[in-house]
Amino acid sequence: MKRNTIVIGITLLILAVFAWAGWANWMYRKQAAERALASASHAELIPAAAGDVPAGGGSLTGKPAPGFTLEDLSGNKVSLASYKGKPLLINFWATWCGPCKIETPWLVDLQNEYGPKGLQIIGISTEGDDLKPEDKEGWAHDKAAIAKFVKEEHMQYPVLINGDSLATEYGGLDAMPTSVYVDKDGKVVAMQLGISSKDDMEAHVRKAMGEGQ
Repeated sequence: MKRNTIVIGITLLILAVFAWAGWANWMYRKQAAERALASASHAELIPAAAGDVPAGGGSLTGKPAPGFTLEDLSGNKVSLASYKGKPLLINFWATWCGPCKIETPWLVDLQNEYGPKGLQIIGISTEGDDLKPEDKEGWAHDKAAIAKFVKEEHMQYPVLINGDSLATEYGGLDAMPTSVYVDKDGKVVAMQLGISSKDDMEAHVRKAMGEGQ
């Protein structure tokens, strides 16, 4: 009986050590992820000078915005051509992108302020899941996550999916968010890779609308 008690005690001790190690490892990874996100967010929040075009995005500036046809969350086909003659802010984002969550309220405000003057913001989700067209379960999961984000952030402008399919045409989309500003003639007047500031975005919007340089 005494031997069994010792064996049980040792077993429980080993299990406790494993449990503690697992908890400690989880906490370490959680804190490391939080530090990394905080560091990334801090770095991204450094404003760029209004009107600057970041390296990597300059190839589209001065050229027509590449055309596209994508689905919205209801399955309707939406094309760039349907917004012909309107100044646009095309914003590529993702639900997992921390800076995108910071930036979205600015976009909502800009649409509210400049929408009556003709501006149209188009949000294009780039979840990066490399889903195949036939993967109905995967697309349903992505759409649910996107719809949840849209509802929580009160995004009243059009939101399209499968933005990853436009990566080549739009310069790689290596930084999230990426914003493309298009004038009423369909020409790209500015690009912004990563988050900057609301004032910077507004300056680009005004340039797209022909109100500033």
